[in-house]
Amino acid sequence: MRRREFIRLVSGAVAAWPFTVRAQQSDRMRRIVVLTGISANDPEIKPRYAAFEQALQQLGWSQGHNVRIDYRFAGGDAAIVRRTVEELVALAPDVIVSGGSFSTGALLRATHTVPVVFAIVPDPVGSGFVDSLAQPGGNATGFMQFEYGLSGKWLELLKEIAPNLTRVIVLWDPSITAGIGQFTIIQSVATSAGVDVRPVKLIDAGEIERAITAFARAPNVGLIVTASALSVVRRDLIIALAARHKLPAVYFERFFVSAGGLISYGADFVDQHRRAAGYVDRILKGEKPADLPVQAPTKYELVINLKTAKAMGLTVPPSLLARADEIIE
Repeated sequence: MRRREFIRLVSGAVAAWPFTVRAQQSDRMRRIVVLTGISANDPEIKPRYAAFEQALQQLGWSQGHNVRIDYRFAGGDAAIVRRTVEELVALAPDVIVSGGSFSTGALLRATHTVPVVFAIVPDPVGSGFVDSLAQPGGNATGFMQFEYGLSGKWLELLKEIAPNLTRVIVLWDPSITAGIGQFTIIQSVATSAGVDVRPVKLIDAGEIERAITAFARAPNVGLIVTASALSVVRRDLIIALAARHKLPAVYFERFFVSAGGLISYGADFVDQHRRAAGYVDRILKGEKPADLPVQAPTKYELVINLKTAKAMGLTVPPSLLARADEIIE
């Protein structure tokens, strides 16, 4: 081989190296970790994560092919959340997807570098997770469950379906900013609605049962269940107690109503996880969470269980039925 031809051959190979390296980098296995505050055996988990994986696949990310997805569950246990967060951050994944305020807050206290895409988070600005909805500014962005002002709507709906209510028990999680924010709004509108509200912590199942049982002895009482992982974990107990004592109750998500609850008003959680896949895709392709605006729900769903209303001796106003997105009979 002539010297000039050899030099051209070597120079061409060297020039091709960066392109080869880039191709290898783009084909490497990416790692996504998904953290939720509820239990692994919760039936509500499967449709959310199925929608997430299906949306990722449509964007070109396939489990076991070019992406590895690991799931972690806390079951409403704060100690497990903190321990799991430390483990996840140590893995240095490409993206962490977080469901709920408590998990998201724990993650953002543990890392300021790993990208976090959250879902089902009430008022992420008020919770301190992002600087603003339009410009998150840090390592997190995602999908807002609602602003705290929506909490007042739950009391309005409860009064609409049971207009004689004068006292309402509010189940809340005071360990998260979202729990405090929701209760504050409910309390602020209670006076004008002619309702006395009493907070009960969601932490202990025994306390929940004792409080609801004692409260239900009085006439014209109702129940509001605020949004948190603990609400989901305790939902079977809460729904059963409301049915036993014929307490009109309003919830933040439709799965409470499909399980026997009376009425719910809130975002579609499956849709939030489906949309989260789009942000994960964009981050894996090089965009930064700080530049991706936090998105609000595209719609809120009003769901009413007429069978439960009948069992409680309630007549649902036609105006409320007309506004419902789903009626369970």
